[in-house]
Amino acid sequence: MIKMGKGQELYKKAKKIIPGGTMLLSKRPEMFLPEQWPSYFSKAKGCSVWDLEGNELIDMSIMGIGTNTLGYGNDKVDAAVMETIRKGNMSTLNCPEEVYLAEKLIEINPWADMVRFARSGGEANSIAIRIARAASGKDNVAICGYHGWHDWYLSANHNQGDDLSSHLLAGLNPNGVPKSLKNTVYPFNYNDFDELSKIVETNNIGVIKMEAVRNFGKEDNFLQKVRELATKRNIVLIFDECTSGFRETFGGIYQKYGVEPDMAMYGKTLGNGYALTAVVGRKSVMEAAQNTFISSTFWTERIGPTAALATLKVMEETKSWEVITNIGNKMRQGWQKLADNHNLEIDISGIPSLSTYSFKSNKSLEYKTLISQEMLKKGYLASTNFYASTAHNEDNLNLYFEALNDVYILIADCEKGDMKIENLLKGPICHSGFKRLN
Repeated sequence: MIKMGKGQELYKKAKKIIPGGTMLLSKRPEMFLPEQWPSYFSKAKGCSVWDLEGNELIDMSIMGIGTNTLGYGNDKVDAAVMETIRKGNMSTLNCPEEVYLAEKLIEINPWADMVRFARSGGEANSIAIRIARAASGKDNVAICGYHGWHDWYLSANHNQGDDLSSHLLAGLNPNGVPKSLKNTVYPFNYNDFDELSKIVETNNIGVIKMEAVRNFGKEDNFLQKVRELATKRNIVLIFDECTSGFRETFGGIYQKYGVEPDMAMYGKTLGNGYALTAVVGRKSVMEAAQNTFISSTFWTERIGPTAALATLKVMEETKSWEVITNIGNKMRQGWQKLADNHNLEIDISGIPSLSTYSFKSNKSLEYKTLISQEMLKKGYLASTNFYASTAHNEDNLNLYFEALNDVYILIADCEKGDMKIENLLKGPICHSGFKRLN
């Protein structure tokens, strides 16, 4: 059994001096196993993570929130980065890698002509919105999906109180977001073209921003209809590929559906753990960036584009998107098989390489917590989601399912009434969304 201690001790200190405890909600220990999660890592390689006490844990959960599709510490990417460190990361002059990377991304997205870079997904989304608003000459935006933390996005929760609750995260308070932004951003549901049409018809929309795919696929030519509507109404269409990019194609997942946007953002996978995000777009739209002010010192550092160029090369050589999709499908099949074997009902969603599931039970959060608790004892970082990487292999999956089977036995006993989940949990239940920490 793995014993935890240092990580939780450090996290208790963090909550006193860092508002919210961590920089990213998805990495809060409360999202997995409150008061028991190891919280911090000392090193990471392949699909293994070592905690502060030197315990090796196999990461069968979110792999750096989906940033490391080539596994932690990919040798070729790291070698390119180390060479950049030796030569120098910043100077008064610009790094040539940003030009080479822009050329590569335009090659991957042949409809696009120009590229801007940032270092986080939220930044890329905000850059895209600023440029698109400037190009369209209109303020109002229709959105579908998750697009970051900035004012423009969170302002949707000023409209009717919690408009973003149906867009993956409930309970997001817009405190600090100017109320004057109310009714400038309008969420719509995926596959509901009638809803989008009404929003466009009544709210002078200049930009449609959406994830091409999130938890389920398109229906009834949805993306084609959105493209036609945007073209007809002179609306800038943006696909947010920060999460979905390079997971099912060499580029945006939109490629699968024969629909081209006016702009697209890439993040997470692009640098395999190094910070680099990109906004690509048509010249007719992107040139509007010169009519507004978009500039930041660390968007010019060299490590990000160096890592991205190396990552793209490895992806292309290994066809990583095919590998992680195959692994993800095997994970989904394994979950379903376990559920069937133990007469449990689960809902699986997401694209294969970014899969998640939930139990059809009023104790679903308790069961999710139990999985993290019991799998941690067996040497796994695990929950009810799995972000695949090329570092995962058949042995990882087989041993994971062998260990998870024991937990499913406990869950099945709880569902039958033979055991009580409350007696099995050693601490609080995990959180399901945003909550203020005490």
